[in-house]
Amino acid sequence: MRLAGGEMAKMVSPGCFAHLISAFTDFATVAPPVWLMKSSGKTHAKLANAIYLRTSDITKRRFKQQAAKIKDAIIEIISRQARHPAIQNIQDIFRQKADRLYHWADDRNVPADNNLAERELRPLVIARKISFGSQSEKGARTREILMTVLHTLKKRTLDAMTAFKSALDKLAEQPNANPAKLPFGLDSS
Repeated sequence: MRLAGGEMAKMVSPGCFAHLISAFTDFATVAPPVWLMKSSGKTHAKLANAIYLRTSDITKRRFKQQAAKIKDAIIEIISRQARHPAIQNIQDIFRQKADRLYHWADDRNVPADNNLAERELRPLVIARKISFGSQSEKGARTREILMTVLHTLKKRTLDAMTAFKSALDKLAEQPNANPAKLPFGLDSS
């Protein structure tokens, strides 16, 4: 599917290098002049290096050095003004979202992509598609809230279903209680 540069840029997650790599790959197929492919290839390689650096078997000091080098190279490539509007749109994402894109360079525990979050969402997205989704805005909002609560409980408690049931029982006992203030059995520390 061919999209204009602005349409492609809208589809890119501004905090995920994996999405940005995909965008550069798409641009190279949409507008394949040699200079564009060369520019996209360099950027693609640096973004891929950023994603895989954290899994490298290197010291913390070496990680910091290589991360700084990759970050500087990305910034240098992005700071050059591209001729193609699609690449300019992606460059604008890097410029406008710089405060969100380089946390991985400061902390090895921070991935340069959001693949984990996307993998966790995939079952919910598939369930929504095969069940024909929510039939109203209110239904969609309810599902969104419930799934957020359940996934948070799953990460923060030993037994998410028991914590959720306990909160619902408290809400049944006190119908006017604010659900956001229910303890859900979470450790407050």
